Amino acid sequence: MTALAATRAKYWTVALWAAVAASLLFWIAAGYPWLLCLLAALPLLAPLNGLVRGRRYTYAWATLFAIPYLMFALTELLVNARARWAAGSSLLLVFLWFCAMVAYLRISRAQPE
Repeated sequence: MTALAATRAKYWTVALWAAVAASLLFWIAAGYPWLLCLLAALPLLAPLNGLVRGRRYTYAWATLFAIPYLMFALTELLVNARARWAAGSSLLLVFLWFCAMVAYLRISRAQPE
């Protein structure tokens, strides 16, 4: 794969990271307290520097970092009828973010000679 594909995957990952962070803040409209929404979004700042710089190690651990957000959104989608729209959008965004990180890892790995 080319460096251009890796750059595009990196940009998609960072854009989806921002969308996931914003979706967590939109849970306020679903009836969650604003402080809880802010506290849920704050841990997303941890991988941001490595994602922007394209550090493969950060992409690797950030895939695991996304799993609690996936589980939260899936649980809320199934049990909270009032927040299904927020949970569905968050679930989709977190899943796309996860896929973008995996794509970057696959594209940016060292090519065998």
